[in-house]
Amino acid sequence: MAPAPQENGEVTADPATPNLSGQTERDDMRTPLRDFLRTETGSAAVLLAAALAALVWANAGPGTYEEFWRTALSVRIGSAGISLELREWVNSGLMTLFFFVVGLEARREFDMGELRERKRVALPMIAGVSGMLVPVAIFLVFNAGHTSVHGWGVAMSTDTAFALGVLAVFGTRLPRGLRVFILTVAVVDDFVALGVIAIAYSGRVRTVALVVAVLIFGLVLLLRAWGVRRGVVYGVLAVAIWVAMLESGVDPVVTGLAMGLVTFAYPASRSDLERASGLFRLFREQPTPELERTARLGIASAISPNERLQRMYHPWTSYVVVPVFALANAGITLSGGQLARAFESPITLGILCGYVLGKPIGILGASLLTTRLSHGRLRPSVGWGATAAGGTIAGIGFTVSLLIATLAFDSEQLEQAKIGILAAAVCSFATTWLVTRVIGALPRRRRIRALLGSAEQIVDLVEPVDPDRDHVRGPREAPVTVVEYGDFECPYCGLAEPVIRELLADFGDVRYVWRHLPLNDVHPNAQLAGEASEAAAEQGAFWEMHDLLLGHQGALRPADLLGYAEEIGLDTDRFHRHLRSHKGAARVAEDVESADTYGVSGTPTFFVNGRRHHGAYDIDALTAAVRAAKARTVLGDLP
Repeated sequence: MAPAPQENGEVTADPATPNLSGQTERDDMRTPLRDFLRTETGSAAVLLAAALAALVWANAGPGTYEEFWRTALSVRIGSAGISLELREWVNSGLMTLFFFVVGLEARREFDMGELRERKRVALPMIAGVSGMLVPVAIFLVFNAGHTSVHGWGVAMSTDTAFALGVLAVFGTRLPRGLRVFILTVAVVDDFVALGVIAIAYSGRVRTVALVVAVLIFGLVLLLRAWGVRRGVVYGVLAVAIWVAMLESGVDPVVTGLAMGLVTFAYPASRSDLERASGLFRLFREQPTPELERTARLGIASAISPNERLQRMYHPWTSYVVVPVFALANAGITLSGGQLARAFESPITLGILCGYVLGKPIGILGASLLTTRLSHGRLRPSVGWGATAAGGTIAGIGFTVSLLIATLAFDSEQLEQAKIGILAAAVCSFATTWLVTRVIGALPRRRRIRALLGSAEQIVDLVEPVDPDRDHVRGPREAPVTVVEYGDFECPYCGLAEPVIRELLADFGDVRYVWRHLPLNDVHPNAQLAGEASEAAAEQGAFWEMHDLLLGHQGALRPADLLGYAEEIGLDTDRFHRHLRSHKGAARVAEDVESADTYGVSGTPTFFVNGRRHHGAYDIDALTAAVRAAKARTVLGDLP
């Protein structure tokens, strides 16, 4: 099902989307990070299927497999042109798009995600570099004195798609924060690996072409500084950089990562969304081609290019580009004798031991050492058990490893390298399973510490809840607080209200806070409804009015509000005077101002113990968020 819009013009998904029959359909609220993770998770199965298909093809018809992927394909304009084998078009062409998406996600995490606090970048970067150096050292030990020593780059990089797919397999056994940690490590891997490809595994560098590529990239940066947003302009320049890099002798896949990293991400602001609403209303009144184009551009400009490009290209890279890459490179002709020779080969053993042993040793060891040397100021965002599991998961190297293997080796050595890469993926999965079993066997409190750790969490809702000011439902001193920014006329807030009631019924130690965010540009009665709730609060009946307003969202005119005041037994004259003088407007404005401070532009938006809830707001998702928050409160009680 397509995601339903929040009441702000953003494309997310609510837990229950009304259909024409008046029934509801369940769906998840999506965020950029969750979309990224889910797409990678889903594509892991497709990637595995493509790798298996390559193995079957290579063994069923080894001649046809190599003959097909060595077919030359030329692209010419006049006398100029490029001629590459199909495998080269895949490895240097399509994979550029893959690295572009990796760069987009890395940039989003730096601008809006867990890494927006720069001190959180240092440790996963150190762990990522160490997680490359240790496997390389192990490979060099096995291959010292052999001609294969130049293939050290094969044992470096983690496969993002497979790693996140393995995380999904283990589900709730590992904390969500580990995904961000692994993603950061994988991006560091990819960035360093591309540098290695460009420096160590490229042909003779042609300086003039390389300078041209750098100058064009400089033009890209200049256009971004000038605020140019036309995607076609950047697309043409990206192709020009790719061609220049290819002509220079440096592998052009680095173009994708560079273009992704300079594509900024930012949340949709309320002012931009209100402007987009105004443009759409103009088009609704006068549906002309000119106003259609203006409205379309206005809506698009409210969403950052980073998010739009991720949504556009990520499914293609996950479900087409990477599987095609696997199909083109994972084919190995297998036989008993060949396997025996491979596992006696320093290439296979160096890759296997480098990934299965070197990755977890490098990542966990660097994390422990950094934490100790920084006296705890830098520590993983998850516990040591989860960090160890992350290290074993990072031992799954496939995409970039195969890419470097095709550059470093050929013939039998390439076959041995591929066997080592595939064997390492299987062994790393098995090791991760063992680590999670050990963690699961620990006593509850030790298990929580092993998974969640004691690192300070990012708090999105800086202003604490004040029981004497805020509207609180539930125990005043509850360990978990759920804050909702809502709009009484927003249908999605109405759908979330029974979910909140069920949550409070299930947990006796959770308090719920309502804060106002009337979206006046789309809900003309929301402001007055908010003021009516404040008028009721003056008489000690906020929650009675709150429930009535959300239960009758289609009837929020002044006469309706007076009827609700009478229904719950309020002094209607006093209520009417309060409403007529807009006495509650100041309180509503305070909540709106705080929403703007925290970048809240749509409703409903939830915070659980100060952390913004990115995910579905059905009962299962909110229950999981509350349980995670309660688990973190347990850590504070541990000695």
